[in-house]
Amino acid sequence: MAAVFLVTLYEYSPLFYITVVFVCFLVTSGLVLGWFGLGVPVILRNSEETESSTRVLKKRMRQVKNPFGLEIPHPATASVTKGITLTPDCLEDCILTCYWGCSVQKLHEALQKHVYCFRIKTPQALEDALYSEYLYRQQYFIKKNDKEEKYCQLPEDARVVDFGPVPRSRYPLIALLTLADEEDREIYDIISMVAVIHIPDESYRLSCRILYQYLLLAQGQYHDLKQLFMSANSTAPSSSDTSPGERSTDRSLLEKAGLAEDEPELHEENSKDCVVCQNGTVNWVLLPCRHACLCDGCVKYFQQCPMCRQFVQESFPLCSKKEQDEGELTHI
Repeated sequence: MAAVFLVTLYEYSPLFYITVVFVCFLVTSGLVLGWFGLGVPVILRNSEETESSTRVLKKRMRQVKNPFGLEIPHPATASVTKGITLTPDCLEDCILTCYWGCSVQKLHEALQKHVYCFRIKTPQALEDALYSEYLYRQQYFIKKNDKEEKYCQLPEDARVVDFGPVPRSRYPLIALLTLADEEDREIYDIISMVAVIHIPDESYRLSCRILYQYLLLAQGQYHDLKQLFMSANSTAPSSSDTSPGERSTDRSLLEKAGLAEDEPELHEENSKDCVVCQNGTVNWVLLPCRHACLCDGCVKYFQQCPMCRQFVQESFPLCSKKEQDEGELTHI
């Protein structure tokens, strides 16, 4: 009799469908409450709570003073046969040691020895780690704040015109900067800097550039400096029309950005304006894409990079708001 009643209700009344939907709703609600308890799941939160819960994390930074600086003033004229000109810029008396044709494997083994065995804080320490796996060595004494150009070249009797096809077993040039005074090594956390420099030759004509830069710390770590990517509409200021105050500000930003574990080196083409509002000063670097394109006001509204649309996992400021204000007052 009950079966006949249900069949009749199914055929002639919409109450059957309403009852089924209501029962399904009660069962689903019971399952949700049983799984989450009295807490509301994320899918039921309002937009403001959701936005705050997915805010991009601010990466913790550690400021360390970098006593070393190295620049290639004339990259277009550099070659293996003609040599290269380097301009060191150091805060203390330093020693610049250039290793031509250094073994790739031995260099990376030396970096590991800095971590696990002994600290590479002198040129002799690096030579001991390289086991003389290089073709030629040159050394210069660099006085404090001396920006005199140093010319490095292989001797003619070496008869080296290229370092073979890619991938290569030797780097064309390794530049090592170390502190000359023992007392300075106790003051600075960074005790040496290793720069891997590519120099064009007959086999590989890629333009001259610094491929890698490693900062070696007294505690036994080393950091690989990486570039930041700025907006393409910026114009690079020339050295002739840049004031010393602006250059010192750029150097302080380099020191802050260069020592984070995965944080990059500031690109020399600085963009002054935020790519979104075109008004605020660019101050935030987005990771992992390393685009520096947002100001303090716009960074909180973006969970994707406005330049490459990659999701932002972390971000860090180039300088604090207080330092920004002090820099503007100094410039005025």
